[in-house]
Amino acid sequence: MSEAHAYAQTLGEEQSVWFKISPFLSAENPMEVLMRMSERRGGCFPVKLKSEKIFFLTDIEHIRHVLVDKVDNYKKYFEGLKPVFGKAMITIDGSLWQKIRKPQQPFFHPSVYEDYYPHLMTAVKSKISEWSDLAASGEEVEVLEQTWGLAADMACRALFDREMPFNPHAVFGAVKAYTDPENHKAIRAKKVSGDVNEVSDDEDAVQAISAWLSLPDAVTGAKPLSDREQTLLKMLEKAEADTEAPEFDHQQVLDEIKQYLWAGTETTALTLGWIFYLLSQHPEVTEKICREGEEVYGDREPTWEDIQKLTYTRAVMLETLRLYPPAWALMRTADEEDEIGGHKIAPGDKVVLSPYMVHHNAKYWDDPEKFDPSRFLPGSIKKRVKYSYLPFGAGKRFCLGGQLSQLETVLALTMLLRRFRLEYAGDGPAKFGASVMLTPKGGLPFKLHALS
Repeated sequence: MSEAHAYAQTLGEEQSVWFKISPFLSAENPMEVLMRMSERRGGCFPVKLKSEKIFFLTDIEHIRHVLVDKVDNYKKYFEGLKPVFGKAMITIDGSLWQKIRKPQQPFFHPSVYEDYYPHLMTAVKSKISEWSDLAASGEEVEVLEQTWGLAADMACRALFDREMPFNPHAVFGAVKAYTDPENHKAIRAKKVSGDVNEVSDDEDAVQAISAWLSLPDAVTGAKPLSDREQTLLKMLEKAEADTEAPEFDHQQVLDEIKQYLWAGTETTALTLGWIFYLLSQHPEVTEKICREGEEVYGDREPTWEDIQKLTYTRAVMLETLRLYPPAWALMRTADEEDEIGGHKIAPGDKVVLSPYMVHHNAKYWDDPEKFDPSRFLPGSIKKRVKYSYLPFGAGKRFCLGGQLSQLETVLALTMLLRRFRLEYAGDGPAKFGASVMLTPKGGLPFKLHALS
């Protein structure tokens, strides 16, 4: 059996917590359902699903308890991610996680981002050229496919010193089919109904997995752009060659690359997609972003220093992350007995911490459903309650690439909006497709219009 066929067997397994809570996620508006439950039952409420007890946490006191105060008692839940990312940093814990993360941290320190900047700019200019052709053709585009391709190109150039060695449009659909639990559910249904004898008989699933598993080798086998000395890829390869670091074998390198090619790009892709959707409803915000760009860098390309001055553009991004946090839920498993909000937590119980519900809670935010970038302008941020804003988590497992994603988003936003107007082409308001990430159900169709 091929590796792709073997991986296919893991899709849609009933013991997966994500599979068990799918009745909530398949609702017309799953976030609204969970918000109502939180309002009725408090900031910590249990849900019993078959043999599993899951506690949803929506109060910042409870979230701080799990992510900071008792962090060693709550291990990250990995079962839904291991088939996707293998043994990458995102799926491990404890001392091994620390060993894998430590050598990678310097490549995500803000002090190195200026070195990444020219490579990020090259990726954005390549996307501008592509969009010019799409605008001229008049064809409708799926904007998330476009932003994912841009984010993947940025990651390949900045972190790996490679041009993107795969067709992002061909890969996007296949990989999305593999990483979206809603598709896992459909595959499971085929198996239960007898349409397939085993999951690996579903050739679409196998093709998607094969596409996903091929990406790391495509990156490592591609020709370097400039043979830069300090890149994340060189660090990973050096760690593999270190006989005193046996945990960093070749598979570890491949799995880390997979992590950055999806988890490291989807946040940027989703944030840009949701921003474009919000701007289609708020043209006055688009005008302010464009005006800020004109005032800061005029007709030339923005420099590294210019990007730091785009405070309003950054505020738009941060407010979008509040309304649509890509990681809408963070799942943990209790190691020992505990108590949260008057509820007894037993070893093995799952807790789901929801940044989305915190971000939309009137206890912490005035008029929380309103799109208001001014919340994040200088002077306003200091008024925010600690742990009420969690787009990249909190505590020691705070997202390593969160700040890089923000830089990528601001640069792409200011550059693309000076050249294009994006017209939302959906039949109605975007709906949530809440799986592991907060995605728009059915995508975000747009038409691109070049500006003179």
